[in-house]
Amino acid sequence: MFTDTHNEPAALRAIAAEAERAGFPYSSDRSTGALLATLAAAKPGGRILELGTGLGAGACWLLSGMDRSARLVTVEAEAARREVAVRHLGDDPRADFVHADAAAWLAGYRGPGFSLIFADCPVGKFERLDEALALLEPGGLYVGDDLDIPPDETEWQAKVDGFLARMRSLPGLRITLLDWSTGLVVAARTAA
Repeated sequence: MFTDTHNEPAALRAIAAEAERAGFPYSSDRSTGALLATLAAAKPGGRILELGTGLGAGACWLLSGMDRSARLVTVEAEAARREVAVRHLGDDPRADFVHADAAAWLAGYRGPGFSLIFADCPVGKFERLDEALALLEPGGLYVGDDLDIPPDETEWQAKVDGFLARMRSLPGLRITLLDWSTGLVVAARTAA
């Protein structure tokens, strides 16, 4: 497998070091991050949503791919996690680091749609999928990660199976499953 660090965002190493010190194993890996940066680059002037900021690795990659007119809204329920992301990325005026429960944020959001949505937590993936997808513009892209099923994890298997069945049942989505990184789904909102 290739490991390309050529386009690695500058703040990523500091975020990864904080994740290691904190024992936080849920940061987006480099493969997922590189994909996110590429997809963000394909949405000039786009509005991007990340559900589950964590310590900011995914946001770091998204920001690295975004152009100057694109905007990122990233939502995190845990204040301490959000603060790490803000410490490393908060000086970027393209990013809005929201401290909120993702489910509550989705329920209350009344703004414009998004051209790219990254569901990096259960909300928007295993929970409230329809609400998240309702915010996806025509031609917009949706990415969900962490679909690899650990051995003997029947509860996780049921969540992933239910999520994928729902994704497949929805009209107006073109879906690709990627059996690499942590297991990904990428979907495009069709015009129909």
